[in-house]
Amino acid sequence: MESTVTFGKRLVPVEQIALIEPFDPSANPRMQSGRPFKARVVLLNRDSILSEELPAAFAEKHGFRFLPEDGVYTNPAVQFGVEVFEPAGDFQPTKRYLSRLGWRDRDGNTHSKLLLTKPDDVLAIAVRGDKAEPATEGQASDASAGAQARSRRRRSRRQAPRAALAQN
Repeated sequence: MESTVTFGKRLVPVEQIALIEPFDPSANPRMQSGRPFKARVVLLNRDSILSEELPAAFAEKHGFRFLPEDGVYTNPAVQFGVEVFEPAGDFQPTKRYLSRLGWRDRDGNTHSKLLLTKPDDVLAIAVRGDKAEPATEGQASDASAGAQARSRRRRSRRQAPRAALAQN
């Protein structure tokens, strides 16, 4: 796993990258570039860099975690927090966001990204590192329950050898 990534002339330490997401040039008609950008790399301080590398390839190379409902890959080296999102007051987004993924930059400033993924699933994948499982809309809660069960099994497997050593 590389510890530094080069974007054009800019070198970026991987630990300064919060997440990577797909970039659609057609959704940004005012952008004038002949380069085939495919991903947006979001840094801890919320600055972003466009990349010509596919998000999945970048994420695989650097061990990022995948949130399939949003197409977002999160950096396991970043400490994320997860909140339930409920629109309030003047802010009524057009998409049905369910959660807010939050992190702090090196100066202690808080940054976040709204997600379509359920909060429990964001917590399981982005924070705990459980693998994402493809789920249909009706199976979304089952996927969350499965992730929680796998996490419990993993913890019990780690604790079993310790218990055996304590008995000896």
